[in-house]
Amino acid sequence: MHPVTTADYYDFAKPSDPQLAPDGERVAFVRSVPDGDEQYEATVYVVSVGGDDPRQFTVSEGVDSQPRWSPSGDRLAFVSTRGADDDRPQLWVLPTDGGEARQVTDVPGGVVGAVWSPDGTRLAFVQSTTATEREAGLDCDVGSEEDGDEYERETPDPRVIDRLVYRRGTTYTDGAQSHVYLADLADDTVSRVTDAEYDHYAVEWGDETTLYYASSRTEPLDDSAVIDVLSFDTDAETETLVTQTTGWGALLAATEDGRVVYPRTPEEGLSMRQTDLELYDCETGESTLLTTDLDRTVDLDVGFSWDPDEERVFFATPDEGHVVVRSVAGDGSESPVNATTTGHTTGFSVAEENVAVVRSEWDHPGDVFLTTREGSDGGDGGDGDDDDTTRLTTLNADYLADRAIGEPEELRFESDGHEIQGWLLTPPEFEETETYPLAVEIHGGPHAMWSTTDTMWHEFQTLAARGYVVFWSNPRGSTGYGESHAMAIERDWGAVTMRDVMAGVELVCERDYVDGDDAFVTGGSFGGFMTGWLVGHTDFFTGAVAQRGVYDLSSFYGSTDAFKLVEWDFGTTPWEESEFLWQQSPVAHVENVTTPTLVMHADDDFRVPVNNGEMFYLFLKKLGVDTRLVRYPREGHELSRSGEPSHVVDRLDRTIRWFDGYSSHHDVPRALDRGDDGLSATEDGEDDTDNTDNEAERTE
Repeated sequence: MHPVTTADYYDFAKPSDPQLAPDGERVAFVRSVPDGDEQYEATVYVVSVGGDDPRQFTVSEGVDSQPRWSPSGDRLAFVSTRGADDDRPQLWVLPTDGGEARQVTDVPGGVVGAVWSPDGTRLAFVQSTTATEREAGLDCDVGSEEDGDEYERETPDPRVIDRLVYRRGTTYTDGAQSHVYLADLADDTVSRVTDAEYDHYAVEWGDETTLYYASSRTEPLDDSAVIDVLSFDTDAETETLVTQTTGWGALLAATEDGRVVYPRTPEEGLSMRQTDLELYDCETGESTLLTTDLDRTVDLDVGFSWDPDEERVFFATPDEGHVVVRSVAGDGSESPVNATTTGHTTGFSVAEENVAVVRSEWDHPGDVFLTTREGSDGGDGGDGDDDDTTRLTTLNADYLADRAIGEPEELRFESDGHEIQGWLLTPPEFEETETYPLAVEIHGGPHAMWSTTDTMWHEFQTLAARGYVVFWSNPRGSTGYGESHAMAIERDWGAVTMRDVMAGVELVCERDYVDGDDAFVTGGSFGGFMTGWLVGHTDFFTGAVAQRGVYDLSSFYGSTDAFKLVEWDFGTTPWEESEFLWQQSPVAHVENVTTPTLVMHADDDFRVPVNNGEMFYLFLKKLGVDTRLVRYPREGHELSRSGEPSHVVDRLDRTIRWFDGYSSHHDVPRALDRGDDGLSATEDGEDDTDNTDNEAERTE
């Protein structure tokens, strides 16, 4: 058996976005693999629920996403960058009985969230367009440009900014706003539904003439948590305000008889509060909170949907180290019940009898499973032996058969009278009579939850393979343990979280095989904040790697697209309590740092802009601490999860090199003295791995 390495990242295939066909007999999903050093290949696959091997359904060109079956199942819509010079994803439709896919749209803002009309004649979607494009009709078809030249959106020079939020992800919005559009499949024409100068999103169909969508229209824009839920009559071309909710973004799920489900999060301290599902009945005008009895937040990244009978709503929640699928009666007459109980679910789809899920577990980075709607799930670890759960894919079977994968040990420990959940992963060929250095990982958020897998599976296993005992936990502030647990760090990110993390570290270090004098710490985003906070408040750690972290709350507030996080979590602003926010920031305590600390950041990170990393690095450097700043071009805040493959690998390489250089268990120089030695990412954009599925049969 071979140990897991950083470069193994190039070998992983990851599934996402499972979609059950209307007849419940097939599941479409997206299979993504690294394609060289700078990009990914993502194609649509289809697998039978009867257990056949998955078949490649779309050609390997560009990045495909969002597969959606037509209501009759005779066509599959998907979004793809194939043939696009500028990576603008367009809408395509493919016959499911064979044949070529055809491109339906050629729009400047790309296609997001395509949904079929109930009669299968139209698809609604969202794209971001500028006022100039809308006035010229270019938003519906860039081919309509009069001179016939290829349309290219101009970058403003200079940029004139009037909004509080003017950049997201890795790009500036440059005045573009998201609007709802309709693609008519009879003639492949596109028309715009919305006109108001606001952002629109989360489009869904009710009946075949009714669209629902959300819009942020309450002034001041970007500074209000109020979200309008609206309907649009496609025959009369009239818009109606249905209801309002509050939250940090919204999704919708609607029935043909006018019942609309949407998330609701209390506005006060919103970022710490739990998100519930609420139903509004357009016929009666009454609203019902569906998840009021459930002390778990709804995971909007996974989403929610009605079942085909429009009787139950299915949704996902984090739950003590798992992300599970639950359902609740649409009338709110009963408490939610579980459809799954184990694993880390990242997507699901519901048919008449079954639920398809994509989930990962400690022993694999992700596959497609099928369970019943009542789903006992059995806690079988995903081997498919449970009567109610069937594993439909084994995308990484060949890789896993040849690797030493460790099973984490679950820990429960007390901190300040609160129970905290954590895990410990030991190296391959572990022997209790030996001693090992300790690597402590801290999650971002802060209101998030880690499991034994998901996007951290490779990193945890790689650190263990390098000889580290790896510890991670869900300290107070995390989701998955109830609202009081998440709110426990209100106005105190650093001290409370530090007590919880260090309580776990102290417990682990009581074991004879853990070398408490050779301990390291790392984390990204809020985990970067905590890494900076820890090295400023203790000299326990031998080395640290702070990644994409918030190190100064005031400068973060003034440069992020998420400034409301400071207002909600700390209940203040920099001009109201500047000294308080300074003392709550890691840079305020940098004079105490003696731990060698590597700082890594992404150049195009507009969630935690790079000025935070620059400040922390400069302070450390001025104070004579062993440090280095590594910046990744073209990357945003999602660097560790979906960055360019070579950057994902390089980030992990550099983390391990930094630890190794200060560890008494590794006889290597400091990373500061090693040059490029020990970095495994290729330089020429090529690698020798074969990411094709030799048994896959392509349809298109």
